[in-house]
Amino acid sequence: MAKQDELVFLPLGGVGEIGMNLALYGYGPPEHRQWIMVDCGVTFPGPDLPGVDLVLPDIRFLASERKNLKAIIITHAHEDHYGALADLWPGLNVPVYASGFTAGLLEAKRNFEKARIGEVPVTPFKAGDTINVGPFSIEGVAVNHSIPEPMSLMIRTPAGNVIHTGDWKIDHEPSLGPLTDETRFRQLGDEGVLALMCDSTNALRDGVSPSEKDVSESLRKIIEDAEGRVAITTFSSNVGRIRTVAEAAEAAGREVLLLGSSLKRVVDVAQDIGLMEGVKPFISEEEYGYTPRDKVVVILTGSQGEARAALAKLSRDEMRNVAFAAGDIVVFSSRAIPGNEKAIQDIKNGLVEQGVHIITDTEALVHVSGHPRRNELQRMYEWTRPKVVVPVHGEATHLTAHKELAEQSGIAIVPRVRNGDILRLAPGPVEVIGEAPHGRIYKDGMLIGDFDEMGIGERKKLSYVGHVAVSVVLDARYDIVGDPDLVSIGLPVYDDEGDEMEDTLFDAAISAIESIPRARRKDIDMLQEAVRRAIRAAANQSWGKKPVVTAFVTKV
Repeated sequence: MAKQDELVFLPLGGVGEIGMNLALYGYGPPEHRQWIMVDCGVTFPGPDLPGVDLVLPDIRFLASERKNLKAIIITHAHEDHYGALADLWPGLNVPVYASGFTAGLLEAKRNFEKARIGEVPVTPFKAGDTINVGPFSIEGVAVNHSIPEPMSLMIRTPAGNVIHTGDWKIDHEPSLGPLTDETRFRQLGDEGVLALMCDSTNALRDGVSPSEKDVSESLRKIIEDAEGRVAITTFSSNVGRIRTVAEAAEAAGREVLLLGSSLKRVVDVAQDIGLMEGVKPFISEEEYGYTPRDKVVVILTGSQGEARAALAKLSRDEMRNVAFAAGDIVVFSSRAIPGNEKAIQDIKNGLVEQGVHIITDTEALVHVSGHPRRNELQRMYEWTRPKVVVPVHGEATHLTAHKELAEQSGIAIVPRVRNGDILRLAPGPVEVIGEAPHGRIYKDGMLIGDFDEMGIGERKKLSYVGHVAVSVVLDARYDIVGDPDLVSIGLPVYDDEGDEMEDTLFDAAISAIESIPRARRKDIDMLQEAVRRAIRAAANQSWGKKPVVTAFVTKV
């Protein structure tokens, strides 16, 4: 190892927030550092980002480092770990390593979007395989999670070994493998682990996560005891749970209907790689209406309150061939992602109005997390015996709780790291040595850009105060010709005195022109600004808000 060579960790997403995970590992002197990227995820917009489809990590740091980026390794196919890959890869154009399941979902997504996203060439990579790129040697290690083929990574460098856990948990009886490979983690601990970059999602929760087997038995009993239809909504990527529900339905003599395009895509990929072998074929929507209520189970999307998902449409009774009836059961086999509670509750209310009975994880064991609780985290420390633990994958409360747990467990070095921090792991003291550009960019339709480029700020303003467009035509003597054209969008119909709002604004526009002496009306820009200000002032006086106003003044 040369004197100036350093091993650094740089998260550009997922550290200080839930989702949008993207981590960089760099090795070498600062001016010639070589990098690998681990994961490339998205997060989803809330109501504060109207019109935005996806939120992606800002990778402008890599603009100057692109030639030094050697590979992208994806730990698993959850959107918050791989969802930005198709959009960001064309600007990077480096080798991508991922599991067969991840590669299959990427291709299925591309086909679904009719090739609006480019093809990402993926080199198959699975637990037990090793990748050698630049100064890095990366070994996949099997872990259990709520999706097929997840893995942790053992990243070997001349400066030391780092384990990047990705998402994981310990479950000795999962519905779908693999088991978290305790034996291999212990062997890696024997080899020597400088740093453990570890999932913090459940660092606030004591004990050990329940087993997926317990969830399977609970869902099986609900299906067996139900007198009407049973619908189960879960994350579309949870193939193990989908398979469990399908097997329980068959055992109870029920047919299974899948609803939701993302769910169907995942199941198609799972079938292609053999994860659904032995599962009875699913029925079509057309068959649903002819199937007795006590002979059907529906597995569907919408557990997070997505307005266009199958469950939301059913709560509004908007589906052509599928509907619920009083006495049917809907099971939320999921946990609400923070920020989605209101949308989920709206769906529940719609279902309850139809007489549907709701079951959530507060009434029965119908969901378990795919992330480690505190006792499981301590087990990972014991297996790997790292000198350094770096809490990742979580908001500030999760990261701080994880830091405290690691320190209580005897880990000597637990640095505080957030998105954009450049953490030196070796040689010398483990500390943050700089900050890289970081942040968020936004996918809106087919375009990607930052907050201002995508016009999100103006769009938010419009959602609060609306828009008024007015066009005034002047003749050769600078008198108004005819009536101005005025269109308002998103404003009240009537003002505070009961007059039509557009009439009030119309009068304000005319008065603004007429109050200016004819000799000064040659300055068209000044007239347009006067009209704009007058309309905003009139709206504010009669409504209490100032709309966005676009004024056009034309001389003929």
